[in-house]
Amino acid sequence: MFVYTAFAIDAYAGRIVGWTCSAGKSDAFVRRAIRRAAQLRIGEGNTMSGNTIHHSDAGSQYTSVRLGETLALSGLVPSIGSVGDFDNALAETTIGLYKNEAVRDDSPFRRGPLHRLADVELLTADWVGWYNTDRLMHRLGRIPPIEYEAIHYAATTAHSAAAHQ
Repeated sequence: MFVYTAFAIDAYAGRIVGWTCSAGKSDAFVRRAIRRAAQLRIGEGNTMSGNTIHHSDAGSQYTSVRLGETLALSGLVPSIGSVGDFDNALAETTIGLYKNEAVRDDSPFRRGPLHRLADVELLTADWVGWYNTDRLMHRLGRIPPIEYEAIHYAATTAHSAAAHQ
């Protein structure tokens, strides 16, 4: 069985804010990842304001009209890279880490063979949780993405509060 995984990654800290796995490559599983990201940000009080950019490659699942509608309803503006460019470095790096750290045969996130979609979803959930909360990122000063974001939002809130006094 072949499984596709879609990640919605916030480029600021590299945090994975939405993801889904699917046995097919339709736009539906990408739309689910986007909706999950939007719901997470709403729940955190950091909604996407309509000027947040969703960058993707030019694959068919990223160019559909329905994905465009999902992006607009989620407060995102589409940006599609051209064939052969290097705009997808963050996504490609994250996917490479995912394959190397989570999917490989001797990964600590695996609980046995990957026979079903649910097996991949389980290891992906575990890996994304670890990646966001425990994986030390060199570019972030050797702290995890969620901690880096928390520092940013705390500073932004404090600056906003000071500006309104």
